[in-house]
Amino acid sequence: MENKKSKKKNSQLIIRINDIERVEFVELCEELDTSAAREVRRFIRSFVAEHKQAE
Repeated sequence: MENKKSKKKNSQLIIRINDIERVEFVELCEELDTSAAREVRRFIRSFVAEHKQAE
């Protein structure tokens, strides 16, 4: 139960990207049956894990 509380999504990251890139990204996510938010979270986790190993 404690682990679930620490994983709660309670923060936002606001980014600015080009309209065309956003549309392409969202459409591709839909084609792949995923969400843009899920893929950004996956990227962040991967990026952090990769760079923690480099330390």
